[in-house]
Amino acid sequence: MIGVVAGEPEHAAVAEFFELFKTPWEFCRPGKRYDVLLCSNDRIPENDAALLVIYGSRRNTFCQREGIRTKTAHGPRPITVGGERIPIYGQCLLFETGTDDVLFYRAQRSFASATTVAGHQWVVCIGFDLFQEVGHLLTVGQPPEFAGTPTLELHIAVLRNLILSERLPFVEILPAPAGHRFIVCLTHDVDHPRVRYHRFDHTMFGFLYRALVGSTVQLCRGRRSLGQVAINWKAAISLPFVFAGLANDFWDQISEYLKLEKDLPSTFFVIPVKGDPGLDPKGRARAKRAASYDLADVSRDLQKLHFAKREIAVHGIDAWRDDAKGRVERERIQQVTSADHIGARMHWLYFDAEAPIALEKAGFAYDSTVGYNETIGYRAGTTQVFKPLNVDYLLELPLHIMDTALFYSSHMNLSDEQASAAMRPLIENASSFGGVLTANWHDRSLGPERLWNEPYRQLLQELKARQPWFATASDTVSWFRKRRAARIENATNDGNAVRASVCVYENVNSLPALVARVYTPMRLDHRFLDVPIDRSTTIEVSI
Repeated sequence: MIGVVAGEPEHAAVAEFFELFKTPWEFCRPGKRYDVLLCSNDRIPENDAALLVIYGSRRNTFCQREGIRTKTAHGPRPITVGGERIPIYGQCLLFETGTDDVLFYRAQRSFASATTVAGHQWVVCIGFDLFQEVGHLLTVGQPPEFAGTPTLELHIAVLRNLILSERLPFVEILPAPAGHRFIVCLTHDVDHPRVRYHRFDHTMFGFLYRALVGSTVQLCRGRRSLGQVAINWKAAISLPFVFAGLANDFWDQISEYLKLEKDLPSTFFVIPVKGDPGLDPKGRARAKRAASYDLADVSRDLQKLHFAKREIAVHGIDAWRDDAKGRVERERIQQVTSADHIGARMHWLYFDAEAPIALEKAGFAYDSTVGYNETIGYRAGTTQVFKPLNVDYLLELPLHIMDTALFYSSHMNLSDEQASAAMRPLIENASSFGGVLTANWHDRSLGPERLWNEPYRQLLQELKARQPWFATASDTVSWFRKRRAARIENATNDGNAVRASVCVYENVNSLPALVARVYTPMRLDHRFLDVPIDRSTTIEVSI
């Protein structure tokens, strides 16, 4: 078991960190022995832990006693561990030690950690406040320059590897379902379900410019094929016939998504109110943000999605800042779906630190807004569903990939091939760390003038080859709730075997089982053994 010493302001971050790194822990109790003692401040109690890890950005009494020389650096700056780059957002303490330490600070060619042996105890000093970093990631988030780094997962990996380096057996519930390396959540924001809803507005004129001029320029630059340009020109010329009802509406792509995804589950976020732009973070109404459709306009689409067993959720307007308006938005979608639990994603990804409180008060079960408009990656630094630190129930399903971020000229401006290459590291990270990979392909993105169907098709093929668990946003969040509710109790190690009781308090038959990983570093054949858990049970693994 891990004992934790931390200041009270950090307690929420400590608790959430150990929901993500799900292994037995507790706040340190006087007189109790721990295999690992983790201290995030200068107060180091008397202990006989095999491993003492001291996190802190200020010089502590241990460094003073051991004569370890230090200096200070200020973030955000990356440190490296095992070739991986970890950004540190707060102050960082640097150590003048040997060359075999855990963390290296390249900017000043110094070490961000120091190790020493004090009697029988291995002591590791790490020069930043872990739980301050966790709090920053889950509230403020990462700037785009570090978007590609799953920072929180790397923090977990550092601590896990320290425990394993001391050859301490322990048990962890993995952030991936039994039989799968990770979860995939396919989502679609329904912003423009029909082009015929946009007569003589900025959306229609923007389409005409991009279809006629933009695609021709892209052809000259080698970014469009002649066939794609022909499709876009044909669509532009057909607009009068679409408006007259004499030609198919080429932005009506729901059926195409169902055909592409086949039996793969997905979630569609639908705007609940027509003509309301809401307010932006500065209190302004941005007219371009208002939806041009009402729920009645897409009733056939919603029925089609319902029969295909797709999830329908709220693409919110003001729910992020006003719980009363959020409640109205939720109820409008709930009337259509009759679902007990409704999730949300804010239109244009509007969000702030208080948004989780408003969404929870409005009755939403989850949110999936935390991501980037301008790039892809890990705004919260994690592949996992997490609970914002200022709420009791609401969970956050992070958004990792969005089509407009990949292809818009004002954002990443990638070609189809470049986009596939850019998404591949996120797939690799999900395979390595577990958790979920959440992708958002907008409703009109398969049709003219975007024609982003081939990159989406390739993404599906690459994901299916990894055999993840494909799930709706709601089922993904429900599986993580099941994991969060599970507890590892009475974990013991007598030198011969590791024993633990795993209690599963939320067991939904439609959800995959959990996996308890038992690390046994003393074994010659394996460093761990995975045990699927679908109900409360006791596990025993010989060392």
